[in-house]
Amino acid sequence: MTASPSRKELSHDRIVTAAARAIRRGGFEGVGVADIMKEAGLTHGGFYAHFNSRNTMLVEAIDRAGQESAARLSQGIALRKSRGASDLRALVEAYLSDRHLDDIEAGCPVAALACEVPRQSPEVQEAAAQRVHSLLAIVGRALPPNAPTESISVIASQLVGALQLARALGDKAQGQALLKATRRSLLAQYDSTQPG
Repeated sequence: MTASPSRKELSHDRIVTAAARAIRRGGFEGVGVADIMKEAGLTHGGFYAHFNSRNTMLVEAIDRAGQESAARLSQGIALRKSRGASDLRALVEAYLSDRHLDDIEAGCPVAALACEVPRQSPEVQEAAAQRVHSLLAIVGRALPPNAPTESISVIASQLVGALQLARALGDKAQGQALLKATRRSLLAQYDSTQPG
């Protein structure tokens, strides 16, 4: 039997959850401690009872964002596989979906933050690199066994890049068209089990 989380643990979880949403929404520089604490329903002064530094919070936020995104992606993949899609088709369609395009706060932290990572502290960079490795692992599991190893990084790069470009267009219809074209191209090239 597990003990119920303490009040401090619940508060810590609220802060990390708020920060995970905020970094995907506004980037690393868009995450202020006071704003995060307010979003979590806590006072700014209580921050250091939970974290040694802003970077410590960012590391946990990146991890949480990755976990949330992976869980959401897994649900999308499972739904598509239940309808007969191959592993790769399910991944491509879930990652390059209109839902993922629209909801940056709940989406992949790699797509939301990749261009900002080189300007962050080493510990934040390491946490972000772990998210990249996790995405590569997801892609690797979706590929057929005979696929060339380099396909993993190529496909992951195309997924992330397409989502970033679709969001950068600012026009939903243009973004959706870009995602659709990328889905078609990726599946035609890498998914030989089904027509693209």
